[in-house]
Amino acid sequence: MMIDHHTGKLFWPLTMTHVEEYPALQGQEKVQVAIIGGGMSGISCGLVLARSGISACVIEREKVAGASTSANTGLLQFSNDVMLSELVEQIGKKDAVHFYRDCVHAVEQLALVAGTLPGETGFRRQRSLYYASSEQDLPRLRQEYKLLHENGFAVDYWEPDDIASRFPFRKPGAIVTSGDAEVNPYQFVQAMSRAAVADGLLIREHTDIVRHSSGEGGKHRLEAADGSVVEADHVIYAIGYEPEELRGKLVKAAINRSFAGVTGIQQSLAPWHQGMMIWETARPYLYMRTTVDGRVVIGGLDEENPHPVQGEAARQKRIDKLSKQLAELFPMLDSKLDYEWSAVFGESRDNLPFIGRDPSLHNVYYCLGYGGNGTVYSMMAAHMLRDLIQGESHPLEKIVGLTRPSLTEV
Repeated sequence: MMIDHHTGKLFWPLTMTHVEEYPALQGQEKVQVAIIGGGMSGISCGLVLARSGISACVIEREKVAGASTSANTGLLQFSNDVMLSELVEQIGKKDAVHFYRDCVHAVEQLALVAGTLPGETGFRRQRSLYYASSEQDLPRLRQEYKLLHENGFAVDYWEPDDIASRFPFRKPGAIVTSGDAEVNPYQFVQAMSRAAVADGLLIREHTDIVRHSSGEGGKHRLEAADGSVVEADHVIYAIGYEPEELRGKLVKAAINRSFAGVTGIQQSLAPWHQGMMIWETARPYLYMRTTVDGRVVIGGLDEENPHPVQGEAARQKRIDKLSKQLAELFPMLDSKLDYEWSAVFGESRDNLPFIGRDPSLHNVYYCLGYGGNGTVYSMMAAHMLRDLIQGESHPLEKIVGLTRPSLTEV
């Protein structure tokens, strides 16, 4: 069963005048790795595998980047929805720090990939301002800064005067992280697709896989609705926020919805210090960024509901609230949102993505970047799964794998 990923008027797909089209699966294909899903996760895996000399085919039910990728707001941060200090309590300091360091590394890998891609991707290195939403959040924020700093992460701490001297608002305190980035996710995935195909990746759009079976010698057979077949040694499920596709066996997650909007081009973004990405300690949190062409992207107002808001009036009510929040922080900007949407997103029980092998099916893997750092997780997963497919071990598997202890302990 297919879910609605978003409703409303998306911005990113309108930034491209030409998008490559890929043929549907016909007859039979044989590859080393079949990847189900043509979003950020699937295409990232396809690119890394193709550039590692591994034959692979991405199979997409509709069009590349057409589902949750189109509603991605493109903030690439090493910090996570779950603070490092909270993650330490959850899985221990060694593993928590290791995971955060791997997020830093994944942003670096995204930067390296962006530097090789054709055309525009909207990729820019950036810093983030993570401010305390209230005085009550200050002790937790200071603890987080101390832990990040002591473990070598590129962070600074700003007092209220530091914030007020750079922005038109004042907050109780903030952590400034360096080493982050921002991207146009739609352009980025389309560019990765073109580059990966040039390196040997097969992409098959409009192909719905309805049957997965294992044949002789452990080969996997993926059959499409029209009878076409892909035979592969390994299968990666990169199916985004559709856990029912996994038949409820493995993924313990909640599917929620969020809201986002994009303004028109601003006359000036001078009051927005260095174009920093902005988010806060409150949960659910408000987040904002600027774009290459001088717009503002804002999102938040998460709700525990697995379906995007369908009615325009009901959606507009939330969008108006986002617009008001932008105006409160930056009263000199035009806070009217020309593009707005409601989209679903997945959250795991322990705030970590699902990346790794199926515990019972040989050579079957999952690449599910649940959480606020989906693009970072996608690149992390692509390299991790490449190593597993090549027969190597990976230290992250015990942290983000599907049999990790934190899934049963939470």
